[in-house]
Amino acid sequence: MPSADETRFLRNVRHALGLDRVTSRSFAELFAPVATRSMPGLAGSRSRQERLALLDRLIAQAAPLQLHVAPVADLREAAGKIVEIAAEKFPEWGSQKAICAWRHPLIDALALPAAMDRLSIPVYFSDMEGAGADTLQKRKATIRRQVAESFIGVTSADYCLAETATVVMRTRPGQARSVSLVPSIHVAVVRLAQILADLGELYALFRADPELRSEGLTRCMTLISGPSKTADIELVMVHGAHGPREMHLLVVT
Repeated sequence: MPSADETRFLRNVRHALGLDRVTSRSFAELFAPVATRSMPGLAGSRSRQERLALLDRLIAQAAPLQLHVAPVADLREAAGKIVEIAAEKFPEWGSQKAICAWRHPLIDALALPAAMDRLSIPVYFSDMEGAGADTLQKRKATIRRQVAESFIGVTSADYCLAETATVVMRTRPGQARSVSLVPSIHVAVVRLAQILADLGELYALFRADPELRSEGLTRCMTLISGPSKTADIELVMVHGAHGPREMHLLVVT
């Protein structure tokens, strides 16, 4: 079960999101699945029906956050959705379209350069492959420039939390944070099995799974719930103030 500090933190998150006003479940009931399932292997023990139920919950929670969740049958359909977004949307500045993407097995399998070829849209990757000690700074500068030129950033994620429609991302080599932060549109691609119930389940996995414990949180773990938004000025909601103004989550079912 969560510690006292984790309990307070999660209660504050639920209160800020208004979840304590729309559900009568107690905090103990919320974490009952975490307490009763064997660990590790919590996420892997779910049936497909249970996973689809979590996806439905994720979609429902994402709607008011302006997070566009689209289930897709396979990676080919996921690539097609990204092509549609690239064709329909336009950069906030300039007229040239470009896409930046993570070096990640799931993203590599999309074959985005070939998919974007018919639109003549270049696809840049944020990896340091081929950069020796003498060219490291030059490669970093190139990545920064390419990310800044891109109007769509494509990433995967470690997990998605259905209860708060939150994408959980840990940075690794080739998976720069800037890809999800700088472009106007962020597209994340995950598999159905990566959807967890809530923050409590995420903490339980980090505590109990040997592989996750050995890797740790890496340099940064980011929790993203929809596009960047602020209402600091006259309580008027504005999207894109400190990051992407639009976010899409493609779930490969």
